[in-house]
Amino acid sequence: MGTVTVEEILAAIESLPTAERERLLTALASRYGDILAPRPAQLELGAGFVTSPPVDEPDYVLVFDGGSRGNPGPGYGSYALIRGRDGAPEVVHLDFDEEMTNNEAEYAALVAGLKDLIARIKRAGLDPAGLTVEVRGDSALVINQVAGQWKAKNARMKALRDRARALLSHFAGYALHTQPREESVRLLGH
Repeated sequence: MGTVTVEEILAAIESLPTAERERLLTALASRYGDILAPRPAQLELGAGFVTSPPVDEPDYVLVFDGGSRGNPGPGYGSYALIRGRDGAPEVVHLDFDEEMTNNEAEYAALVAGLKDLIARIKRAGLDPAGLTVEVRGDSALVINQVAGQWKAKNARMKALRDRARALLSHFAGYALHTQPREESVRLLGH
């Protein structure tokens, strides 16, 4: 086999069915996450989005996952809220009332988890602006779009990405990490 260019590899990835492309990207993120991780030192990214300062010990951890039965089909999702890294997870399961793609369901679970976390913090008499959150998910697409590393290609995905970013802006800092699918399944059950 001769030399393959980066452009040829990218074209081959683009030609994959969506589910296979997501599997590949998740595997790459799992294997090379330290190289692919968003760089907090990059303060200004596309669309004027500013990343957070680094978060060493988060006040909260949010783990999310979503999917659809049919892609597109009825959406479902889950998220876990954890106080610090060592707290007991509180898992919330969701059924969405609309048809959506797997990626849209991933975003919907993330947005629901962030909204719930902000509401809980405020009910406790605290201000999210003084707290940090670490967000974990097995969707490399969602994590990297929110981080500004990958572009959102259609209006619906851009709107979901922007909603997640707006909710993250309530916090003093945040970190975004991909995690292996097995970890999501172990914690969330799907």
